[in-house]
Amino acid sequence: MAMTLHVDIVSAEAEIYSGQAELLVAPAVMGEVGIAARHAPFLTRLKSGEVRIKVSANEVQPFYISGGILEVQPYTVTVLADTAVRAKDIDEAKALESKQRAEEMLADKTGKVDYAKAQAMLAESVTQLQVLEKYRKGKS
Repeated sequence: MAMTLHVDIVSAEAEIYSGQAELLVAPAVMGEVGIAARHAPFLTRLKSGEVRIKVSANEVQPFYISGGILEVQPYTVTVLADTAVRAKDIDEAKALESKQRAEEMLADKTGKVDYAKAQAMLAESVTQLQVLEKYRKGKS
């Protein structure tokens, strides 16, 4: 039996996941990190992307996060996310609509658009769609 660690994923709205895992993989700002039991303690910022929790040899649970902080202790990992959603719970229609709205905002050349906000909106919706697509491919 593999050694495990306790993982908590929380967002501003709710606790998304709390349980034991063999491994956690997260999108740190400086690159993807993998955390197993007895990992050295550290703290890092997370960027938007997919967090994967390997619960057992046969079960991996994917999540979308929009950024946040990762805290690692020897037997506990905490993901404090701005936004966190289980991959299976991502609303595809809403993400597609957000992507289309962001693309329209970026195409507007009148100067009345906050381009940074539109780019962030586009990046977030594209990342959600990528996480959802990867989740669906893994299920088939």
